[in-house]
Amino acid sequence: MVYSIHVIPRTLLAGTLAAALGAATVNWPSFRGPEAGGVAEGKAATSWNADPSQGALRNIRWKTAIPGLAHSSPAIWGNRLFVTTAISSAGTAPLKVGLYGDGDPADDNTEQSWVVYCLDKNTGKILWQRVAHKGAPKTKRHTKATHANATPTTDGKRLIVFFGSEGVYAYDLEGKLLWTKDLGVFDPGPQGYDLQWGTASSPVLFEDKLVLQCDQKKGSFLVVLSAKDGKELWRVGRDGVSNHSWATPAVVRAGGRTQIVSNGWPYIAGYDLETSKELWRLKSGGDIPVPTPVFAHGLIYVTNAHGGPKPLYAVKPDASGDITPQGDSTSSRGLAWFEPNNGAYMQTPVILGDLLYSCSDRGVLKVFDARTGKLHYTERLGAGTTGFSSSPIAVDSKLYFASEEGEVYVIKAGPQFALLSKNLLGDIAMASPAVSEDVIYYRTRGHVVAIAER
Repeated sequence: MVYSIHVIPRTLLAGTLAAALGAATVNWPSFRGPEAGGVAEGKAATSWNADPSQGALRNIRWKTAIPGLAHSSPAIWGNRLFVTTAISSAGTAPLKVGLYGDGDPADDNTEQSWVVYCLDKNTGKILWQRVAHKGAPKTKRHTKATHANATPTTDGKRLIVFFGSEGVYAYDLEGKLLWTKDLGVFDPGPQGYDLQWGTASSPVLFEDKLVLQCDQKKGSFLVVLSAKDGKELWRVGRDGVSNHSWATPAVVRAGGRTQIVSNGWPYIAGYDLETSKELWRLKSGGDIPVPTPVFAHGLIYVTNAHGGPKPLYAVKPDASGDITPQGDSTSSRGLAWFEPNNGAYMQTPVILGDLLYSCSDRGVLKVFDARTGKLHYTERLGAGTTGFSSSPIAVDSKLYFASEEGEVYVIKAGPQFALLSKNLLGDIAMASPAVSEDVIYYRTRGHVVAIAER
């Protein structure tokens, strides 16, 4: 399937048809769901309470405890929900959330068990669990991170999990180990500092290929493996392109080619999926890239923010060469539009309809026209005293933004701000949620919580 930027993608047509027929999204196969867009068809609860200290639970279908500590999101295929975790032999692992600038690694280097869980998405019952690896962590992690940050990915035939220095593991959906891959020990952290913050980029399955972005201080690389057996198909170095990144790559088929788009610093770049050839690059501003690139309206949206600049780019998928704007310009031949100071640090934007919703780590929401970059409004969620790390989702013309303290703000889609509700998860919430058949699944520090209208 190949289409130009002027033609509606077949997948979007299918989504539109599904919406017209009232069909709900079933599979949420990887980080941010179908095509990493964070958008689900169907309906979802607008209000709930999952905090027993605030009264009776409301609109909670089930709540299942998951031991250990992880920021990986749920992945769903059919009636099965998958999550990963790292369980410390020392007991409760330390986690420091909130708005702060301390970059020292966490004191969490005792023996860990990296575990994969499969749950029944309808009941929360644990169907199986597998210990992928056991041992002392090969690298340290940030105080706000975990040893299991990457979200699993599945295509219905296999489930693939990535634990950074602890390797890649592929299972069938019954929990049988199919293959493993050791990609070496990473040194993930900010350039110029003797710090290790752990890995966070999630694996991406595209057809029968597995894409992994492995950025670090030195020796960064992008690698494509065979999803069938883990055989390495190609690897390309990214030194000089990205000295570090915690972003999940995106695979975009548009403009007559299929490319991998990698958020990074000092450059964002696109690579040909088949040949590994670098197609284009763009000098990035934020020096700690986290958000995933998103494709919509025939454009690739990429943002990052840290260290001063906060760019938000709309890249043309047929871009080539260096498309960095020159001087103070906010345009180039490879960009549809560019906002130099309205990007996001932690959260991946959501594009719903004609609007792009981008929220900062301090809860400042900005809404743009996705095609032109025109700013419609700016609004703060919460009081500005808590962090926002979980990326938002959109369901049924509503958007869901979770603070690190587990407060979920539901807003109405549109060019004017309208808060519909504020709801409680009753726990720390760092992971981005998943949606399947009108149910929202939040992974909190201690549980997976299924939220649905009763």
